[in-house]
Amino acid sequence: MAAKGLARAMIVITTISAAVMELLDTTIVNVALNQMAGSLGATIEDVAWVVTSYAIANVIIIPMTGFLGDYFGRKTYYLGSILLFGISSYFCGASHGLWELVFWRFIQGVGGGALLSTSQAILFDAFEPKDRPIASGIFGMGIILGPTLGPALGGYIVEHFTWQDIFFVNIPICIAATILTILYIERKEGEGQKKDKIIIDYPGIFLLMLGIGSLQYVLEKGESDDWFESRTIVILSLSAVVGLVGFVWRELTTEHPVVDLKIFRYKVFGLSTIFTFVAGLGLFTSVFVYPVMVQRINGFTPLETGLSLIAPTMLGVILFPVIGRRMAAGDSPLPYMAIGILIFVFFGFYSGTATPEMGKWDFFPMQVCRVLGVAMLQMPLINQAVAGLQQREYPAGIALTNMIRQLGGAFGIALANNYVTNAAAQHRSDLMANMTMDNPLFVQRLNGSIANFASKTGDYFGATKMAYAQLEGLVAKQAYYLAYLDTYRVVSLFFIAIFPLLLLLRTKKKTKEEIAAAAKAAADSH
Repeated sequence: MAAKGLARAMIVITTISAAVMELLDTTIVNVALNQMAGSLGATIEDVAWVVTSYAIANVIIIPMTGFLGDYFGRKTYYLGSILLFGISSYFCGASHGLWELVFWRFIQGVGGGALLSTSQAILFDAFEPKDRPIASGIFGMGIILGPTLGPALGGYIVEHFTWQDIFFVNIPICIAATILTILYIERKEGEGQKKDKIIIDYPGIFLLMLGIGSLQYVLEKGESDDWFESRTIVILSLSAVVGLVGFVWRELTTEHPVVDLKIFRYKVFGLSTIFTFVAGLGLFTSVFVYPVMVQRINGFTPLETGLSLIAPTMLGVILFPVIGRRMAAGDSPLPYMAIGILIFVFFGFYSGTATPEMGKWDFFPMQVCRVLGVAMLQMPLINQAVAGLQQREYPAGIALTNMIRQLGGAFGIALANNYVTNAAAQHRSDLMANMTMDNPLFVQRLNGSIANFASKTGDYFGATKMAYAQLEGLVAKQAYYLAYLDTYRVVSLFFIAIFPLLLLLRTKKKTKEEIAAAAKAAADSH
């Protein structure tokens, strides 16, 4: 039953706060990775697990939110998720080691995975059917503002306080959301009373966790551990194969799957997941690489990094509702997807032309392209994914779509880490090949540096060592910058590869009833 007056206002505040908090935490840490690495004595490549572990937890929990809500009752599950998110946020901030932080970040992701989809469903039920487009609009603003405010808020906190405070800031929000949930969110009739009728697919859940967790470790650590020369990598590679193959077999053969994989029998849905995976890869990788690159090479502060992302991202506040209305009116998602893919291709190659001297406003046009690409892809992809499904299969289809997007993001971050490490080594080797005494430009630069240091220290031998060290630092910096630029181009190649697959997709004109059912499923499943 729809809420009224103050109760509805409190539900809006509660659900939007929880959703924004979850989304904010997906991006708030990106601007603090350098500070975390320094504080915890870890490399940038290892500290990326702080981002990846959260994404992995989301991948595992998102497709199970509907099942868990039915089992525990939606209000109980929602309340428990808020508490879990708040408690794990405290332990993230209190962590003294990298892997302790990664563990609690994973637990935070388990709690956060429910906040977004369940918040949207609760908000949807608080409005009469005729007013639900208003609810969708309100929630859409939250979806955009969360990731937008994350880097800016994270940058401000890191610059004026400590990186630990980006986690502690969640605690008062969680306390307020807990109180408001207890007071204002009502239980649905029969909520939490289906436990005796629900069969839990424990093997499916275990196999999903085993497969995804093992695969992600192999992707993240394979390069640094020399791949299959490492016994750990070999064992976890086998675990990934066993887990993922076993999970697929289990979900296709059991009568009560935790994730309904049988909808992959629809060609349109199967093809759509390829686009969703690549879209997630592009979104997460570009948002991950940019803050690390501009702080490490261009000298941006965390706050400057966050602020440089706000202005272009605010375009999404305008675009998402517009595209949403067009999808609700029955527009085919294919033209939007085609434009979004082409924009992302352009964005990757355009970003590959950046220079170390660029300031935050110089990156503005590049970030605008990123936002345009995301806006043109995300919502149309959900509509495309369910285009060939039966109405009763919409929730499963949308949940799987969200899971695949998060999985693409986790894969993209792992890819970026490994690629940057390899590409930087290759670029360094290429640059060092020019640093010989046969190169007059190198000799001139070296002698100039030696003379400069010698004039300050009076020690020619020491000045020579300092000059070589300075040049080595410049080469390493340039090598990493070239590697980051190459990463953007690699992302473009993924989008180029999937573009021809658009020719294999077909969509039929949906009826008003089907459009309404898809909107309801999106609300229930995120």
